[in-house]
Amino acid sequence: MIDKKTKIYIAGHRGMVGSAVWRALEEKGYKNLLGKTSSELDLRNQQAVINFYASEKPEVVIDAAAKVGGILANNDYPYQFLMENMQIQNNLIDGALNAGIEKFIFLGSSCIYPKFAPQPLKEEYLLTGSLEPTNEWYALAKITGVKTCQAIRKQFNKDYVSLMPTNLYGYFDNFDLETSHVLPAMLRKFHEAKENTTAVKLWGSGTPMREFLFVDDMAEAVVYALENKLPEYLYNVGSGKDITIKELAETIQQVTGHNGEIIWDTDKPDGTPRKLMDVSKMATLDWEYSTELKEGIEKTYSWFLENIENIKEVKM
Repeated sequence: MIDKKTKIYIAGHRGMVGSAVWRALEEKGYKNLLGKTSSELDLRNQQAVINFYASEKPEVVIDAAAKVGGILANNDYPYQFLMENMQIQNNLIDGALNAGIEKFIFLGSSCIYPKFAPQPLKEEYLLTGSLEPTNEWYALAKITGVKTCQAIRKQFNKDYVSLMPTNLYGYFDNFDLETSHVLPAMLRKFHEAKENTTAVKLWGSGTPMREFLFVDDMAEAVVYALENKLPEYLYNVGSGKDITIKELAETIQQVTGHNGEIIWDTDKPDGTPRKLMDVSKMATLDWEYSTELKEGIEKTYSWFLENIENIKEVKM
């Protein structure tokens, strides 16, 4: 039974998702939260994770730890994206099972679905086709995590559940132009172009459709999964609405106050043509998002400006 004193370990508690989950739980009065930085606990080290579980004895694990990055990083460092993500999740999941932990929430990504799966993406489309090559290494690792938790549900009847968010953005995001995702990279580009009164050059044609979810909304979904026993092994989490990259650029341009030109570099790849989550399974459980895109971008930009001296830049 989960209560406000339940000892909850949040792996990746300093990251964008983990820190949002931590804030959401604190706000709801959870008193016994546990987090370790990567220098305190290397999740790639199996024995270190086993020892951690034995000494700290968490009752619930929320896995928000991952090696993440955009198209460029996935393309340049395939081995690290595949191996390190599998090491992290295998150690956390297998360690939790062996430590007798009854509840585990695994957080993945919408990139687990096939490149040309029908839209919007339903949970049952998993493993029905080939992946988007630009991030297949990361996606493969996340798929094994989902299936591992499913196997534990099936074989050991434990409450190990996977939540697959759409593209997340918000506080504590990675704003490094080389390794970040589309929204934070764009936010920074427009901000810097405004400061320098220059045009903004963006990858691709601007035609692909994307869905975005404010990270605090994702954290609310995690709290929901914590406080309820979800009947199935895999749930999509998103807004269920998508926009073109061009519309996203125009929204960010408006929020940042940039008045210059936008130049589209059509020699650069677009990635998947459309990516929209079918979020009806979460909706049937009475959970849905609450932050509209423009409001979320405004909140993120305010945070970015306040933290501009020490924003996160993930170097490979």
